[in-house]
Amino acid sequence: MTDLKSTLERLYRLIPLGKKLGLERMQAACAAFGNPERAYPIVHVAGTNGKGTVCAFVSSIARASGQNVGVYTSPHLMRFAERINIGGQPIADELVIDLLNRVMDRAPDLTFFEVSTLAAFLAFQEAKVDLAVLEVGLGGRLDATNVVPPPRVVAITRIAYDHMADLGDTIALIAAEKAGIIKPGSKVVLGKLHPDARAVIEAKAAEVGATIVELGSPEPIAGAPLAYPRVALVGSNLAVAVTVARELGIPPEVMAQGIEQTTWPGRNELLHRSGQELTLLDCAHNPDGAVALSHALDPSVLGDIESRKEIALVFGALNTKNWRAMLRRLEQVAGHRVFVAPPIHRGVDPHEIAQFCPGEVANSVGEALARARALVGPRGVVVVTGSTFLVGAARALLLNLPTDPPVAL
Repeated sequence: MTDLKSTLERLYRLIPLGKKLGLERMQAACAAFGNPERAYPIVHVAGTNGKGTVCAFVSSIARASGQNVGVYTSPHLMRFAERINIGGQPIADELVIDLLNRVMDRAPDLTFFEVSTLAAFLAFQEAKVDLAVLEVGLGGRLDATNVVPPPRVVAITRIAYDHMADLGDTIALIAAEKAGIIKPGSKVVLGKLHPDARAVIEAKAAEVGATIVELGSPEPIAGAPLAYPRVALVGSNLAVAVTVARELGIPPEVMAQGIEQTTWPGRNELLHRSGQELTLLDCAHNPDGAVALSHALDPSVLGDIESRKEIALVFGALNTKNWRAMLRRLEQVAGHRVFVAPPIHRGVDPHEIAQFCPGEVANSVGEALARARALVGPRGVVVVTGSTFLVGAARALLLNLPTDPPVAL
């Protein structure tokens, strides 16, 4: 197959296979390709929220130090190629076509996520990256990314309730799955964790002979003023990334430069037209993420906004998520609410959401954005959240950017 459309259609036909947790298929496929995942040092990042943000910071810092860095994240916001980033850019469509078809030809039993992961491993090997930064897809222990050899640094960002059908229904059980990426000799950096989670992870590190590194300051140079990107405002993600960078031996002044250059679209991202029509995009898709977003929506953080009447929430979620708990955390921050289904199967019917929490219903993402803007006017803020897939669609519409179909894998 020589074009992107037919290649992605071939890949997307694997979606019904869903998630098959387990490493055997992936280990065999990697071996068939000569184990490309062993060709470079690795930073491996797990956690309920903040994984992608930590990957964005660590990779930007490492690039600032002159390294050629590969980054693997999921799901994609707008284009599939975002998942495999080399040198700060998504890989070219031609490379997507070549890699995906090579993997699917030789390893026909892999799932969508496994094919994508092995394609990333090959891309990084062929680009001769100096460092690969890998985001876990789901959990950790049985995730396709966990076939890698012991990473230089493992990071576990946050542990909260999400994907409980796959990972368990207590903080300790979820932590045990995340801790599965800890390997002998690795340095382990932990975000601010619940004591139950920390105890499980510390036990795993001791069992395999890994070293837990104390979480350091988010400031690379104490007291030095930095032009922090908005994504730095959320949680302990920046502290985790800076602590990882210290373990990689990157000097503080280089870290500062890398932090200032970090971009992570759709995560506490503020779009505007000439300083007006502010739209805040945030991929919060579980209650823990909604709490973090609610802090970022404080009027003191948003500047000219004086009351919640000037904020309109555009909200949609997947039916696998605890959307009621998310809305309970967000309903106080916005004076107006517009509900819409994310453009992917398993979206919650917005009429059902409106029965739970007062608000208007829109039939499309474009209609929801237009209605929200009309409610607050050009000086108000529209906040789009609840689902990565809703945020991706909204961002593409607002910036007139191309998209590939969304995939919840």
